Amino acid sequence: MVESDQVSGGHPWGYLLRTWRELDVPEGWRAEIDGGRIVLVPPPHAHHHAIVDRVQRRLYEGISEAWGIYQVLAVHVAALGKLYVPHLVVMPSELTDAADPEVNDPMDAADALLVVEVTSKGNARDDRTKKYRAYARAGVPMYLLIDRFDTRGAMATLFTEPNEDGTYKHSDPVPFGKPLTLPEPFGTTLLTDEFPV
Repeated sequence: MVESDQVSGGHPWGYLLRTWRELDVPEGWRAEIDGGRIVLVPPPHAHHHAIVDRVQRRLYEGISEAWGIYQVLAVHVAALGKLYVPHLVVMPSELTDAADPEVNDPMDAADALLVVEVTSKGNARDDRTKKYRAYARAGVPMYLLIDRFDTRGAMATLFTEPNEDGTYKHSDPVPFGKPLTLPEPFGTTLLTDEFPV
């Protein structure tokens, strides 16, 4: 873990980003920047991967080729100095195509149409709180939280209409087993009964 108080020259974000770029992260792990430090996130359970796969397949059914659906694409929430690596990000293909091939820079979260996070036991609270607020603050129009560890039982919740204060105006929670319709430009329904618990 790299803490922001280890920086020199008063530029913690630049230092953290350079360090993040140079990290040799073990296969399957993800490195994120949150709260002025670099955090390593361990590989998720196989059920987690199965859920991501099923969501990605449904998203491809209705979306135009102008959008790409990317697994573990780093996104930067500039207003908060955070860098997350969501499980899925829907982003304009032209932006990812135009990325500098020589530099591993994160994409701007504000350009994402949808961000998908699937909770693990150890990170569920962060996905429900920190990441929820960060994606709303960045103006991500849709945040899909698939929470296998919700106290009400496994839930999929689509948050829409972000506010600058870091909240979403609308939420559509459904328990696993019920369908969840995603609005245009997706125009598809997630069949949560296909999700392993």
